[in-house]
Amino acid sequence: MTDAWRRLGEQTSLVVLDGGLASELARRGHDLDDPLWSARLLLDDPDAIVRVHLDFFRAGADVATTASYQASLGGLRARGLSESAAAQVLRTAVRLAARARDRLAADGRVRVVAASAGSYGATLANGAEYTGDFGPITHAELAAFHRERAQILEDGADVIAFETIPSLREIEAIVDAMAGLATPAWVSMTLRDARTLASGEPLARAAEVLAAAPGIVAVGVNCCAPWHVEGALAVLGRASATPRLAYPNGGEPYDGRARRFVGAPLRADAFADLARRCALAGARGLGACCRTGIGHIVALDRLRRALDRDRAGVAYTRVDRWGSPNSSSP
Repeated sequence: MTDAWRRLGEQTSLVVLDGGLASELARRGHDLDDPLWSARLLLDDPDAIVRVHLDFFRAGADVATTASYQASLGGLRARGLSESAAAQVLRTAVRLAARARDRLAADGRVRVVAASAGSYGATLANGAEYTGDFGPITHAELAAFHRERAQILEDGADVIAFETIPSLREIEAIVDAMAGLATPAWVSMTLRDARTLASGEPLARAAEVLAAAPGIVAVGVNCCAPWHVEGALAVLGRASATPRLAYPNGGEPYDGRARRFVGAPLRADAFADLARRCALAGARGLGACCRTGIGHIVALDRLRRALDRDRAGVAYTRVDRWGSPNSSSP
């Protein structure tokens, strides 16, 4: 486990994650209509990624989540890259986030790099991370997919973020993939509702599997509707004392066929109102996902500061295992 991840939990009562990297890049004029999504800029404009990481940090985020969510070795090879060049692109994602972190090191705050390892469904570029419909792939193949990428991404990362995970079968594959990894991980799931994974399976069952898995430093939900988060955190909390994270999207449904969100996102102040309830319900880390931006992170940092001024009696202070991975011991 990296010391930075442990020290982050000691620094603050509520860790502020970052926001929607791709959404912020698109807002700045970058065309992400590509199977690699934001990872395209790892090839074409890496400095743009550093600028967004810096702006999220300056807005109050404690965590930079790398631009590797939709990048896979197979997807990069399909762009004509060799095996070694594809692996280097993944390492570049981690180094760009670390560069942004190091630029701000003089202020003494602990900031960490989370290496994003998105769902296998994300690499299909058809919205499968919101359904769990991956087609004909075996458990062994799914575990190998996650293990191969994670072994590359852990070079320089403080934590691996397995995120937007829609199904129990993928969670079980990730647990197997983590065997032998030196870097801790969080696992964050996408939902159909507060009690149900996107695949239709019970969130409670997923929470039980993760509670027994070694190497997990946090569990959570992401890229789901903000109003599902409070109930989902309760489900996760009943399963274990593992710290809980949440970074929902802006609130609009995603049209996988059209590859776009439909509607308008929640304003930052309304998003923060829901986040406050989640913090009081036990979340140790809060951030934002698709269709959010810098303003949402500013609002979460303000929330954190307000909660820190009134910490007495806040429910999440009962969690004292931040930074301690699940043990394989009974």
